[in-house]
Parts: sequence; C-alpha cells; structure tokens
Amino acid sequence: MSAPLFFSTFEVTRQAFHRTTLAFAIVNLKPIVPGHVLVCPTRPAARLADLRADELGELMCAVQRVGGVVERAYGADGLTVACQDGRAAGQTVPHVHFHILPRRLRDDRFAGARSDDVYPALERQEGVLPQDLASASFSSAKPDASAWTPEPLKMDADAARTPRSHEDMEREAVWLAKFFVDDA
Repeated sequence: MSAPLFFSTFEVTRQAFHRTTLAFAIVNLKPIVPGHVLVCPTRPAARLADLRADELGELMCAVQRVGGVVERAYGADGLTVACQDGRAAGQTVPHVHFHILPRRLRDDRFAGARSDDVYPALERQEGVLPQDLASASFSSAKPDASAWTPEPLKMDADAARTPRSHEDMEREAVWLAKFFVDDA
C-alpha cells in the first residue's frame, strides 16, 4: 500500500488519480469547469523556488502527462495551466500546485472573448480553498466508479459553487486513473 498523500495538511489520497515518486494529481473539490484538477509535488513545498531540480522536473512531466489525459478524457480543445506562486499571486494553500482546466472552443463558459475570465475565477476559488478543504468531511463508503460519467464542459464559476462530496471526487479519480492504465 502506498503512503498517504497530503495537499499541505489535508489528506487527499482518495482524490488522487495519478502518482509518481515525486508528484501526484488530484481531482478538485470545487472545479471551475468539469475536469479541473490539481498537480502537486509529493513533498509539500510552499513555493516553486523551494523545489529541488528533480522535483520540479518530475512535477512538470506530470503536468504535461495529466494535461494530455484530461484533455482527451473531457474531449477538450486545449488547456489552461496555472500556478499561483506565493501569497501575492493568490496562492492560499502553502503547497505548490498547478491547476489544469480542460477548455473548448465552443460550449465553454470562458470561450472566445471571455477566455481570460478564467483567471479571476481561479483566484476566487483559491481564496476559499483552505476553508473548503477544512470543512469537507470524509466518508468511509466506497463509491461505484463505474457509475461515474463526466459532465459536459460547461459550469458556472460563481461563488455559489458548493464543494463536491468525497464520494463524487473518488469516482472521478478512479475514472481518470483508467486513462493512465490505457496509456501504459
């Protein structure tokens, strides 16, 4: 059995769908769009400059691989990849992480002239992330991963988004993990 994974001080093992020695990917508690995931180094370093070269290299390889899987799994035309590095940049959880959001040319809340609106939405989401993670409760029930299907790529990014259940996140993680097995 693998060691538990932590996003800062929050245990996220059941949300993980990809793991290497030095990096992991998790589904998001409050995704801005379906398929919005996070890629993190295994060691909880607060800033990019705090990572060793081997950690940074493996993290970026994971960002690339996870991005490709998310783009394919969600039928996207592209990706938004973002990292808020430091408090002044909007980072609220002291653990380096990259946001990966699948994007479409059509039927995307942030399509066309609104494409840059994704960044204020990310900043709003990041601002409440510590409270959302702390208030999320875990259940010991194991969800049926075969019952999960991806949502279409259209979701409102306003503050009224509610955190997903851990069961929903685990179903998505199990579904996404299958894409990595198919890649092997």
